Amino acid sequence: MVWNFSLHLKGITAFSDDVAEKLYGAFADGTLASSDGSARILFGRESATLSDAIRSAVHDVRKAGLDIDHVEIENEDLAETAMAQWSGI
Repeated sequence: MVWNFSLHLKGITAFSDDVAEKLYGAFADGTLASSDGSARILFGRESATLSDAIRSAVHDVRKAGLDIDHVEIENEDLAETAMAQWSGI
């Protein structure tokens, strides 16, 4: 299943060339976006569970040297499922 969510980056308000370069090649299923002083990566990640999808995306972003502020999931039912499945990413 493909899970849609976004990872908001900690301490980054927009994507500079340096930040974009760090992320280049780190993943193929995310789109960089920024607005209202928030930089985020929109993911459509295939995985068996939402928890696994988020965990692997967080790993990819951290491996690129960036930190996550929070995860955003639009569907409230999916958000409740995620909270029940994982904590402390």
